[in-house]
Amino acid sequence: MSIIVQGVTRFYGEQKALDNISFEVKTGEIVGFLGPNGAGKSTMMKIITGFLTASSGKVTINGLSVEGENPEVKKQIGYLPENNPLYPEMYVREYLGFVASIYKTGISKKTQIDNIIGLTGLAPEQNKKIGSLSKGYRQRVGLAQALIHNPAVLILDEATTGLDPNQIVEIRNLIKEAGKEKTVMLSTHIMQEVEAICGRVIIIDNGVIVADEEKNNIYSKYKQPKQVIQVEFDKDTTDSSLKDSLNVSSVIRIKNNLWLIETEGTKDIRPEIFNYAVKNNLTVLSLSKQESNLEEVFRHLTNG
Repeated sequence: MSIIVQGVTRFYGEQKALDNISFEVKTGEIVGFLGPNGAGKSTMMKIITGFLTASSGKVTINGLSVEGENPEVKKQIGYLPENNPLYPEMYVREYLGFVASIYKTGISKKTQIDNIIGLTGLAPEQNKKIGSLSKGYRQRVGLAQALIHNPAVLILDEATTGLDPNQIVEIRNLIKEAGKEKTVMLSTHIMQEVEAICGRVIIIDNGVIVADEEKNNIYSKYKQPKQVIQVEFDKDTTDSSLKDSLNVSSVIRIKNNLWLIETEGTKDIRPEIFNYAVKNNLTVLSLSKQESNLEEVFRHLTNG
């Protein structure tokens, strides 16, 4: 038992941002929560964390309702919002001490601060003012405040924004480790993040859930019946020649003699491409079938 969302609807005036949303996320799950801009992701996350109230419906965290000012449910939740609001005039250790004092976990503030600084890699910057930190380190401070009280549920909205590739890998590993014993919901526009971290994907569009599947199942269930083939020849040819000879839906020159060929249906057209090369006195330098990915599924389900 962890996050349970039951029939949640949310209006902003006359506009319906969420329309009868229901799902559950259990302990040990890392769920990618995806959707285009304006789909309702941030609204749903703010309702789960108690920053907004639903117009109708119910959300519970480990059996506790998120509505009202119940401090016990607040202790269950760690939240990193998209805009990562921090106090730039405070020092890193000072700020984390301030956050730790709010939750009153019974553990000494120094122990909490030392542990979370080590966990999030903030040691080199721990005695600096937050306002002087790089965007990447400010993001780490935001993640540290979400984790400092060891919550059961972790809600992350664009957690890796502004991080360099090395930092992204470190934060990914941190989220994976947290996900072994916590419930994690991760909202992001970076599909590689979801593919690298999450075991389940929920996609929302126009306030409605359009997919809720284990990551490994979502590709086969929702992908469009088409193929994308990448081929490189040793000499030049033309897009009209390729398209007409192969009877395909799309031909795109990536660069020089490297082409991307798209066709509807599931029939493997690589033998036909090879025969085309033979007939036109071309040598195939490379030929590969691109696998369906999460970005393709996302675009299909949200009409991108």
